[in-house]
Amino acid sequence: MRHAFPADTRPMAVRYRLKTIAASLALLLGSSLPLNAQPKPPEVTVANPVLKRIAQWDEYTGQFEAVRRVEVRARVSGELVKIHFSDGQTVKAGDVLFSIDRRPFEIAVEAARAEVARARAQLAVTGNDLERAEQLTPSKVLTQRDFDQRKANHDAAKAQLQSAEAMLRNAELNLEWTSVPAPIEGRISDRKVDAGNLISGGQVGASLLTTIVSLDPIHFVFSVSEPDYVRYSRLAANGQRLSSSMSGNAVQVRLADEKEWTRNGQMNFIDNQLNGKSGTIRARAVVENEDLFLTPGTFGRLRLFGGKAEALLIPDAAVVSDQSRKVAYAVGPDNKIQVKPVTLGPIEEGLRVITTGLSKDDWVVISGLANPAVRSGAIVAPIPGNIVLATN
Repeated sequence: MRHAFPADTRPMAVRYRLKTIAASLALLLGSSLPLNAQPKPPEVTVANPVLKRIAQWDEYTGQFEAVRRVEVRARVSGELVKIHFSDGQTVKAGDVLFSIDRRPFEIAVEAARAEVARARAQLAVTGNDLERAEQLTPSKVLTQRDFDQRKANHDAAKAQLQSAEAMLRNAELNLEWTSVPAPIEGRISDRKVDAGNLISGGQVGASLLTTIVSLDPIHFVFSVSEPDYVRYSRLAANGQRLSSSMSGNAVQVRLADEKEWTRNGQMNFIDNQLNGKSGTIRARAVVENEDLFLTPGTFGRLRLFGGKAEALLIPDAAVVSDQSRKVAYAVGPDNKIQVKPVTLGPIEEGLRVITTGLSKDDWVVISGLANPAVRSGAIVAPIPGNIVLATN
């Protein structure tokens, strides 16, 4: 007799989940791997940092200043009749910038010349009188007193001629000063006075007409801290570095938006005392500016040779950004990853200089950082490697 089994009245979704669980259990029970098997630790390449004696460059922020800055003022007073430049253009030394009305000064020159002619005529008359007196005095026709008087008149006439000639030169000089030339080569500012105005000249109270600043070469002025200044002085005393106050140590300059140090210069001034309030000393370098791109007043960065020192170098790819800081990964004695916050220096021979954060005995991870399993505290399988300089 055939037995009848009751039909499976459970919903189809429930039946499907039960079958899936049963299949998974069968697969798990049939597997030959133990349930507590651990994955292999990730492999990383490690090496000690390269210890090398390199040139040390100290960086400073500073500002460009013109080597020469001149305020253009007139030497004589009068009406400004013409302006010969465009605001902001580059001018050469000797270029005429302003013209002052020449007519009053031309009249003064003519009057001075007439005075010279009168003085010369007077000198000729007194010279003739003196010559006749010299002939008559030996024969007692002319007294010694009259002779002395004629000689004095001749000497006075000679002095008057010299005075007239000096006044003529002064009048000619004033006439020459009606043309105001550029005293230096450089870039001119805008005009401060328009044509048609009366201007004052002379040494006191003269009207400012414009200003000119030289551009090539140009100065870079910056401040050096007291510790750096003392360090430089000790290096110079030990013969490890030349003193910037006595020789032109090399410098390199770049602007804020530049990445490379493409502009070269040299030190040419160190102040004679430190500022007691800021604890710094003013320093200055001179930089070539043949393309006239550098403008007085612009800020920039300067790096100055600070001697040679021992430094640790690792590949730049071994440095990782961790939020706002830079870190390197090192492997400890227990093969665990250690995070080392580091301070970066410049690139030297293809490697990154590490100023603080590492020691020469650290095993730095130089390859394998892309593996997400390589993180702080993780156990890894280190493989010894080498760090090679770009010049090798």
